[in-house]
This record gives sequence, C-alpha cells and structure tokens, in this order.
Amino acid sequence: MIEETKVNLNDFKFDKNGLLPAVVQDYKTGEVLMLAYMNKESLRRTIKSGKTCFWSRSRKEYWVKGMTSGHFQFVKSIDYDCDMDAILIKVRQVGVACHTGNKSCFYRRLCSILR
Repeated sequence: MIEETKVNLNDFKFDKNGLLPAVVQDYKTGEVLMLAYMNKESLRRTIKSGKTCFWSRSRKEYWVKGMTSGHFQFVKSIDYDCDMDAILIKVRQVGVACHTGNKSCFYRRLCSILR
C-alpha cells in the first residue's frame, strides 16, 4: 500500500551536488523508461506543471522531457524511497522516452542470470 504524505522538499537527502536520482516508469505497464536527476527546483517544476523536468548534469540547465522532441511525460504519481534519497515518477509517456528512438533507455542487456 502506498501512503500519500505531505513532505517538505528540504527533507529529501540530495547528494553533494544537490541532486536526487529519478527513476521514470510507465504508469500502465511498469516498464522503467529512464533515469535522470532532479534538484529541488526541477522537482518543484515537475509537481507544478505535471510534466517531468530534470536537471542536466552535462549542460547545467533544466530540461522538460519532450520540449524539443514532443515526447512528453505526463506525471501520474511521484513516490519516494525509505531513505528519501531517490524518487520514482510514474508517467504517461507520449512517444518514446530515449533520445535514441527506443521506447526505454534500458534496451540493452548486460547479462541474464538464470538459476
């Protein structure tokens, strides 16, 4: 059961660069679509707009997923882990999530372990 709570964004444990990993998941299928990073402001923007907004570590700027590609992510829910150092965003994905044109950024397998 997921409990909805009111949380102060200052309670999250952002890393030394002020970032949290954000796992993005398809709200219907449960497929993991991508991993990106958010700071307090991008998390605020996401909550306010209902579209995912991330912090680009390489470009040092905010980016709304889909702003250039049209492949927006509409937020259905945001959950956080027990340590408050990561978040899970369930979205309705329009188009593909990966910049390579793949539905998910996780389209390559390192290995399969069957026991």
